This record gives sequence, structure tokens and C-alpha cells, in this order.
Amino acid sequence: MTTTALHDLGACELLAAYRSRKLSPVEVTQAVLDRVQQWEPALHATYLLRPESALAQARASEARWQRSAPLGPLDGIPATIKDNIATQGDPTPLGTAAVELYPAAQDAPPAARLRESGAVVFAKTTMPDYGMLSSGLSSFHALTRNPWDLRKGPGGSSAGAGAAAAAGYGPLHIGTDIGGSIRLPASWCGIFGFKPSLGRVPIDPPYTGRAAGPMTRTVADAALMMQVLSQPDVRDSMNLPPQHLPWHECALATPEFFKGKRIGLLLDAGCGLPLHDDVRQVVAGAAKSLEAAGAHIVAMKPYLTAEMLEGMDHFWRMRSLTDIRTLSAERREKVLPYIRQWAESAAEFSGAHIFDASQKFHATRVATVKSCSAFDYVISPVAPHVAFAAELPSPTNDPLRPLEHIAYTVPFNMSEQPAASINCGYTSAGLPVGLQIAGARFDDVGVLMAARAFEQIRSAQHPWPQP
Repeated sequence: MTTTALHDLGACELLAAYRSRKLSPVEVTQAVLDRVQQWEPALHATYLLRPESALAQARASEARWQRSAPLGPLDGIPATIKDNIATQGDPTPLGTAAVELYPAAQDAPPAARLRESGAVVFAKTTMPDYGMLSSGLSSFHALTRNPWDLRKGPGGSSAGAGAAAAAGYGPLHIGTDIGGSIRLPASWCGIFGFKPSLGRVPIDPPYTGRAAGPMTRTVADAALMMQVLSQPDVRDSMNLPPQHLPWHECALATPEFFKGKRIGLLLDAGCGLPLHDDVRQVVAGAAKSLEAAGAHIVAMKPYLTAEMLEGMDHFWRMRSLTDIRTLSAERREKVLPYIRQWAESAAEFSGAHIFDASQKFHATRVATVKSCSAFDYVISPVAPHVAFAAELPSPTNDPLRPLEHIAYTVPFNMSEQPAASINCGYTSAGLPVGLQIAGARFDDVGVLMAARAFEQIRSAQHPWPQP
């Protein structure tokens, strides 16, 4: 374990090294900060980067490890938190220059769980305006880029978290996901991202379909984070009842996990952008590897319709328009023009139209649960394409066609089912492709075990990008 490689070590490896006194949280944190310094002028993945605070946290952790009294399962592990997860005393800009900045009164649940566990929180990470883009484009943050190809974006809305994980900004990152915002950047940055069942990880404020979850390089590190993040919190009205789930078993899964499993393969999302040939080929190859491990792969028919996707889009437009209308004229002008145009397009929608649009969330939920019920797990592409130009707000660059790339991901937000993105290969240009693995509602451990089993049989991984 050389100093130059410390930023690449996973959380599980670091904990073993802390216990054996082979490494100190101080030297690991310094190595991560050095790595950030190397990459950050090009990536712009962080917000509120605080090296001195990080080192102070690391020294306190080092003292605890010297007494063999770690604070929790993540003591001394470097971590980041997404912009929109409140941290006490810090402003929460939500990725937009339109928001008035004032200090948060307390940590939101995911941030609180990290701190209680002793993690070294050294920065927050960037996101686009209001989290409504699958892009690193923001009116508040500098443009976030993808370390695999700086001409490309990392995806969003957990843009900075995806870029940071791929670039080696330590092992642990928290994102949020309401339509694919963990899984999309995980796919396009070649990392692992997990959207748990709704309510498994408490979040504040809660919202239909909104989840927080880990973004890491390995499944084992994500499972370790879930052990901490899934602790209950009364502030989330949708928080699931406390359960002692065997998160530690996720790292022990082997390819034998797939033997006899019935797995649905969804290559046609039913609507949205067409599936790119490179993505189809890579995902089909992943399905063959599962079949070779003993799974029964069954082709699925599409269940999401253009009307469902459009209805969700129109409802979110009105929600965003309502938010924007509360702003002063001066602040309204600071919202990213793409977002403003998208929201303002809802101005002529009637009440009846918005009511009909709102019903598409439930229709999506019903269709998703029904279609997935015949299978142990469902696999699909995360997105129909790979990372696109960093400067674009969305793959279509059209505010009236903004969500056509989320047809594979958004159904599992509405159905409350756990879904992960794990790298399953690369295009001929070397860009990562993510495989989505979804399970039944509440089967979070099962999805992580499936991902860990696939992690061991997937195609060879490319070396992580270097600054």
C-alpha cells in the first residue's frame, strides 16, 4: 500500500488497514486531498471542499483507532455528500444560482449517518439546477466533466459524485435519485450506484420516488454504506420500519447466486431514445455471462409508454414552474435557461391536464410491478446511450424532450423497487456502459448480492482514468 495508491483503496480495505495499524486515516485523507487537487481543475466535481476540516476529522479518527475505539463502521473513511443533502451550517444551493444561500439548521439524515459513523466528510459534490438534468451543467457550480473523457459529461443529477468516484476522490459518495440520478452517472462514469427501495435510506425532505444511496467503485463498499445509511430517522415520513438486514452478506455473494434464477432482460424500454448499438451489444454480452452462470434469461416486452413518460414530465414541469414563480424576477433570471424554458412550457397546462399527468406516476408503478413480478431480477441498460457532450443540458438538447433517456430508470423510482447500475463493459471508444439490475420491492440485499455476483464474472475492467 503505497502513498500514491491510497486514494484508490476501497473502504473495506481501508478499515482492515486501520485495524492492523498499517495505515492511518490522516495519511489516507491527505492522499485523497492530493488526488482531488490533481483532478479538480479539470473535473469541477466538488463544492465546499475543506482540506483543513477533513484533516482535523482524520486526526480525531486516528486517535480513536489508536484506542481501538472506532466511532462506527465508516470511521476514518473519506466521503462526499451531494449538494442537495443538507449539512449543518452550510448553504444548500440545489445546483442553481437562483436559490438564496443560508446555513442549514441540521444535517439531513444521510449526512447525519455518515458523521455519526466517523466518516471523514471532506467535500460536497456538484449537481445541475434543481437536480432536473442528467448533466453536470449548472448555473451555480462550474461545469462538471467526466474523467473518462473530459469532453463528456458525467451524467446527473449526482454529477459530481459520479465524477469523483471515477477519479479516485476516495471510496464513498452519496447521491440522490428521483428518475435515475444515481444510476445514470454511475453508468456513464463506470462506477457502482445503488438506488434503494423507497424509504430504505431516510431522506429529508422526502418526496415520491426520491431516494438517496451509495456511489462507489465496488459493491462491497456500497453494502458497507447501506449498513449505515439505512438506520431509521423520523424526519422521513416514508422511512421503512427498522430492520436488521444482512448487509455484510452482500460482499460474500458468488456467481452461484444466479443458478436457477429467472431473470428478465429488457432491451426495449418502450419509449424514449432508441438503444444505441454499442450499448445493446455490451448489455447482451452481460446477459450471456449470467446465463453461463446458470440463470434463465427471458426476453421482456416493454411496459412503459410514451404517454406515461410524458405525463411524468408534464407534472414535473408544473412543479418546477410553481417553484420558479416563488422567486423574485431577478432570481428567476438566474435559473439555467434550459430549465426555465422547460418549466415555463407548463404555463398553459390546464388543471385537468395536470391531474391526468399526475396519474401517470401510478400507472407507471402498476405496469412496472406487474411486468417484473414474473422474475427474480430484471436487467437492462441503464441508459440508451453513453456519456454525451459536457456542455449539453440533456442528450436531446431540447427542453420539450428532456426525459427521453430515463425510460429504463424512472419506472423503478415510481415502483419503489431497488435498482443498481454496475459497469458491464465499454464502447469501442472506451466509454463505460452500465447494466441495471432491479429487484422486487424491499429486496435491497438481493440486488446488491446479484451485483456482487455479476462483479465477479463481468468482462475485464479498464484501468481507472488518470489526471
